[in-house]
Amino acid sequence: MTTIPPYPHGKDLLAGKVVVVTAAAGTGIGSAVAARCLEEGASVVISDWHERRLAEKLDELATEHGDRVHATACDVTDTEQVDTLISGAVERFGRIDVMINNAGLGGSTSIVDMTDEEWSRVLDITLDGTFRATRAALRQFIAQGGGGAVVNNSSVVGWRAQAEQSHYAAAKAGVMGLTRCAAVDVAEHGIRVNAVAPSLATHPFLAKVAGEELLGELEQREVFGRAARPWEVANVMVFLASDYASYLTGEVVSVSSQHP
Repeated sequence: MTTIPPYPHGKDLLAGKVVVVTAAAGTGIGSAVAARCLEEGASVVISDWHERRLAEKLDELATEHGDRVHATACDVTDTEQVDTLISGAVERFGRIDVMINNAGLGGSTSIVDMTDEEWSRVLDITLDGTFRATRAALRQFIAQGGGGAVVNNSSVVGWRAQAEQSHYAAAKAGVMGLTRCAAVDVAEHGIRVNAVAPSLATHPFLAKVAGEELLGELEQREVFGRAARPWEVANVMVFLASDYASYLTGEVVSVSSQHP
């Protein structure tokens, strides 16, 4: 196992920007990217469907970042709530500059045993939710006069086969396709749309639902011999959101040390 690198200090990569992050409560990538955006100078609207965890995360972040962080409960399966998330962010901070779509749902079920409900639930949150939030953000970017960035969270399983992941893999592959095509649709407005595709980023909730045996097996596929920390994925998302990625659009960046 390689040594985990030190946590990097902020460099004001997002200074003055307004960022919206879905599924930002808890301990995963969404929470990590919200914290990194704040550390890089942005004002951030965090969102999640779980209101108690969202309030706890707001309190935690506000302790250090004050009124640069705001929270709005949102279920990404509901178009009205998604649209309200964006309009509320504009009302709070005057505009938005970055939309980070992190909301997703997994699960492990063989396709032979998978129900229509299991399939539809994963697709509705992971793919359709990303569509709804991307659409709402793009409409706002255009109304502001153009510019802005969308960063979607996909997965390497959108490329690589894994047992019992048909619904999740289909959804994440869909996020990749959505990212590429949306980028073409809005390029004339100076808007960028990109995605990351992490392999494995561990956090307490994932360990609880996936189990130590499966996580250990997945870690063995990583050439570093360990999973990423959520902030290591968040760093790449921050890069894609920043002006340093000004000529990247329609790209899916693998955040992975996984070998075939």
